[in-house]
Formats: sequence, C-alpha cells, structure tokens
Amino acid sequence: MSGERQLTCREVVEIVTDYLEGAMTSMERARFEEHLSACDGCANYLRQMRETIRLTGMLEEDQIPQEQKRELLMAFRGWRRD
Repeated sequence: MSGERQLTCREVVEIVTDYLEGAMTSMERARFEEHLSACDGCANYLRQMRETIRLTGMLEEDQIPQEQKRELLMAFRGWRRD
C-alpha cells in the first residue's frame, strides 16, 4: 500500500476481531490482508481464531463449568489491564 506503514503483528492481533466481523473499511482490510500475506505467524493466528470461534460456537453456556467461566472472565479482564 503506497505511503502507509505496515501493520505490526501486535496491531493485527488487536484488530483481528474487526476483521472477522467485517467491521473494517476496504483500506483497513487491505492493510490487514497485506500483513497476513507476508507473516506466517499472523496468518496462523487468524486460522486459530477461526477454529476457536467454530469450536466454541458449538458450546452452549450451560456446558461450561462455572469454575472455567470464572477463570475466563478473570483472564479477559486482566488482558485489558496488561
């Protein structure tokens, strides 16, 4: 992309949800995909995210033990502080 700096791997991880939800402009999507085309690590991360979404979409909330729910909530809350 002319004149725009490349996305970093960290930025890709931060915006992967927007990509998967189709919430990016065409320019943002192009920058994201340009990074993926040159970064095997981020391309693999995207594949893992898609697989996680597919697998967790098969779960119903009542199938998740309460302790695991608490641990997940704590992990996500801690992630934002880091």
